[in-house]
Amino acid sequence: MASSLTTTSAGTPGSEKTFFGHPRGLATLFMTEMWERFSYYGMRALLVLYLVSGGADAATGSQGGGLAMTAATATAIYSVYVSMVYLMAMPGGWFGDRVWGARKTVAIAGFVIMAGHASLAIPGQAMFFVGLALVAAGSGLLKANISTMVGHLYDGPDDPRRDGGFTLFYVGINLGAFVAPFVVGTVGEKVNWHLGFALAAVGMGLGLIQFLLGTKNLSAKSNVVPNPLSPAERKGILVKVSLVVLLAAAFYGVVVAMGMYTLNWALVPITLAGLIIPVAVLVRIKRDKDLDKTEQSKMTGYIWFFVAAAIFWMIYDQGGSTLSLFADDKTADTVFGFGFPATWYQSLNPLFVMALAPVFAWLWLWLARRNQEPNTIVKFAMGLVLVGASFFVFVVPMNMAGGGDKVSPMWLVSIYMIQTIGELCLSPVGLSVTTKMAPQKYASQMMGVWFLAVTAGDCTTGLLSLAGVDLNGTGIIAMQATLAVAAGIAIYMYRKKVQGLMGSVH
Repeated sequence: MASSLTTTSAGTPGSEKTFFGHPRGLATLFMTEMWERFSYYGMRALLVLYLVSGGADAATGSQGGGLAMTAATATAIYSVYVSMVYLMAMPGGWFGDRVWGARKTVAIAGFVIMAGHASLAIPGQAMFFVGLALVAAGSGLLKANISTMVGHLYDGPDDPRRDGGFTLFYVGINLGAFVAPFVVGTVGEKVNWHLGFALAAVGMGLGLIQFLLGTKNLSAKSNVVPNPLSPAERKGILVKVSLVVLLAAAFYGVVVAMGMYTLNWALVPITLAGLIIPVAVLVRIKRDKDLDKTEQSKMTGYIWFFVAAAIFWMIYDQGGSTLSLFADDKTADTVFGFGFPATWYQSLNPLFVMALAPVFAWLWLWLARRNQEPNTIVKFAMGLVLVGASFFVFVVPMNMAGGGDKVSPMWLVSIYMIQTIGELCLSPVGLSVTTKMAPQKYASQMMGVWFLAVTAGDCTTGLLSLAGVDLNGTGIIAMQATLAVAAGIAIYMYRKKVQGLMGSVH
């Protein structure tokens, strides 16, 4: 599968084949990530619509067979699920570094994700939640390690091919995400929900097969455990994990036996953990006495970026919940007489990323040559203002649809485009500033800390839904928009203070 994308490198006859001039192993990782994103975004496009299917908040005329939940509960489950995917990236990296090595961890992750999608393909609420847990755990294991394996293909950070390799890898991510709603989404929404989930399992299965076949092209480093656990450490961890599992089982056993169990008994603790853990991690790093004065200052500055990112993702990730429900129920499903399912809107973001990312890369370079490129703080402020503006725009079609009318699809196209422009201002810059401001002691862990901002943002959305806040109402949409714009303005106004904390980082 990957070999069709390879070319023979320039040089002597019989020279090693490459993938667009890059190590051939990049083809293996490109295809693995593409199929994993295909399965993930396909399932994500169906998730909220499946949850409300057959219930009061389902669109008129939509198929049944779902779990008949309210929009609020569906949004909470979706938000908790997405937050757990990013939360699991930290233990996923730990497994790669200390237990299995990156290559073995990715292989195991593929099996876990495939099993999760297969579980979702089996009707029933119990299997649904088992499937979600498996996909979240597997995605976390894979996300943390596959990018590391891309880095292993090159001769250190100074290899001139390195940035281009990650760019190609990024294309694979968005290509899989773009295609998935057209295939998985269409079959799931229009034919059968569980058949759609089964297609997601097939996609991950294809990715896993070609990964296992292509491991011979990967760097030997990916098979090494960099910092293996000692026998004493392994025993201690097993004891602690077993104790936590037993306590949780005993607690929930009592709750079930007393007839008190509801879904909130699971969702609320997970949501609170998703808020507490990011704060605890930041506090632990900030209070570490091994950090010198400069590193302490940078961590204080980094907290500004972390909070800003959490607010951004709180709104942005509602593209798969609040916006998806609006698309299903209150947006016209035809353009020029051509009908399409609501899941297709989930292809807009990866489409806009692939179209606009090269434009932004050129724009920043063009401005840099004229000494006019906005610094990191200003780009973050732009991202927040734009994602807030997208929800201010969202208020308009929400009011238009208040009487039961269907609004033009172009409203959602515009909203997703504004959000994607905001993402391109904030997300790549956030990844970069994370590596630049990371204390030396936590250099390998800080990328996981950055993903925790997504966890915090999505858990905030989940907690609001669980508290009974109607996230599909114009009032709360306007409040979130105001919060994001205000946060963007605040960062811009305090940019000199934040820059002082950042030291030499720009």
